[in-house]
Amino acid sequence: MHIALIAHDRMKDRMIALAGEFAPTLRRHQLLATGTTGGRLQRELALSVECMLSGPLGGDLQIGARLAVGGVQAVIFLRDPMTPQPHEPDINALVRACDVHNIPCATNPAGARILLQHLSAS
Repeated sequence: MHIALIAHDRMKDRMIALAGEFAPTLRRHQLLATGTTGGRLQRELALSVECMLSGPLGGDLQIGARLAVGGVQAVIFLRDPMTPQPHEPDINALVRACDVHNIPCATNPAGARILLQHLSAS
């Protein structure tokens, strides 16, 4: 399964903690991530991650394009709901693409944990 991992700046530490908790599960899948998040996952957890561009530079759109052609089966996108994002249209497009293509998309740590627990049990 191809899993996309994305986290806004204020959510990156939570993504690292969550990925660390589920590292054995994540290692069984192919991971892709936006640039900064992917770099941290590689450095801090030694996960194998295909890194796209940073989200504001088009990484969200790259993941959305891959998703639209069947190249992503789950998205964990830890969004910061309290901070305006300059690339909000790209974020909305990615979440919409998940809805259009019926791809599970967790946008907060609680939802991400449920998705990863399900993958762990599979």
